[in-house]
Amino acid sequence: MPNTHRFISSIKEICKETWIALSENSGPFLKYEFLVALEESGCVTSQSGWQPHHLVIENEAGIIAAVPGYIKSHSYGEYVFDHSWANAYHQHGLDYYPKWVAAVPFTPVTGPRLLTQSNISSVLVDEIVRATQTLKERVSSYHWLFTDQSSASEFRMSGQYLTRFGVQFQWHNYGYDNFEDFLAGMTSRKRKDIRKSRKQLADAGINIVQKKGNEISAGDIAHFLLCYQQTYLKRSGHEGYLNEDFFQRIHLTMKENLLLVIAYQDEAPIASALFFYDATGLYGRYWGALKEVNGLHFACCYFEGIDFAIRHQLPLFNPGTQGEHKILRGFEPIFCYSLHKLNEPAFHDAVARFLTQEQEHIVSYFNQAKEVLPFNSDFAPKLKTTSTSEPFSDTNNHNEKNL
Repeated sequence: MPNTHRFISSIKEICKETWIALSENSGPFLKYEFLVALEESGCVTSQSGWQPHHLVIENEAGIIAAVPGYIKSHSYGEYVFDHSWANAYHQHGLDYYPKWVAAVPFTPVTGPRLLTQSNISSVLVDEIVRATQTLKERVSSYHWLFTDQSSASEFRMSGQYLTRFGVQFQWHNYGYDNFEDFLAGMTSRKRKDIRKSRKQLADAGINIVQKKGNEISAGDIAHFLLCYQQTYLKRSGHEGYLNEDFFQRIHLTMKENLLLVIAYQDEAPIASALFFYDATGLYGRYWGALKEVNGLHFACCYFEGIDFAIRHQLPLFNPGTQGEHKILRGFEPIFCYSLHKLNEPAFHDAVARFLTQEQEHIVSYFNQAKEVLPFNSDFAPKLKTTSTSEPFSDTNNHNEKNL
């Protein structure tokens, strides 16, 4: 019996045990509990512009592959920016929305998007391509956001998708014994700057505490929510994408994956940062503060995360997207990948040309970022970026051959 496909409107239409088997070692954001919390809290609905439309591939033995997918009526909360593509469609009297994305909503963290217990083969990729093409009458295009490199390679080789590159900044654990060991690998000037900044916070009466798992109380989550929403309102004029119900749900169902950093001044909580973690690494996600204190954001969101990752022997720390300021705090540039297929041939070809030109700038930006890393000459040979200054070597040819 050949494989068949179907689209489902909720992760809960898949047996939890099946999803767990498919998503093993895929990071905390592809956990069943995380995706269910997004749906049941109302953060991902047709009203919010994130209509769940997950893809399932199955045979007589059951589900063999799944893709977390969404019908999107806008491009917000994706962090792979295609607004100019949407504007070009609009200028030509065409609808760019809705589109279909394979992604974890509001989460610019690289990970697998095609979940399967077997190796990803060209046959499976072709089946996925054919399955998504059945949406052609409903959507303008298909986008795989922040997919892992192995999946990106397989889809790239299919000749159906265009590859887009981005740069993020990630901390790597080189077997540090403690935070001071990490600082020892930095230049003298940067090491002094970080120590000075941390001392200034201590002199201002600020105490920073890390809580994980059962140490995190409902009151701690309530304080975090206050900080998060107040900061979001101040910066953007509207509340965050995620609501109170979502955070309460993950507090109940994912405690073992949560790290909460709380800053106190004179025993009163003034700021908070929420992280997710598992054996794959630590992931900084949400931050908020009730008052502005110089250096507090860096301390809570970066240095506390590094300290936690070292003490718990986690291999990496991804603090979130964008931000060149991360470089001078020990975060190295890494490439991230997205895949795109547009149904209109002329627009697909135009995007291919754009991405070929954009890649040159992305590679240049990556190399410039690598050159200003704050590590001393003795430590530099250890860096991950020393051998990763080029993305897929034949991507330009791949994008151009679709013209």
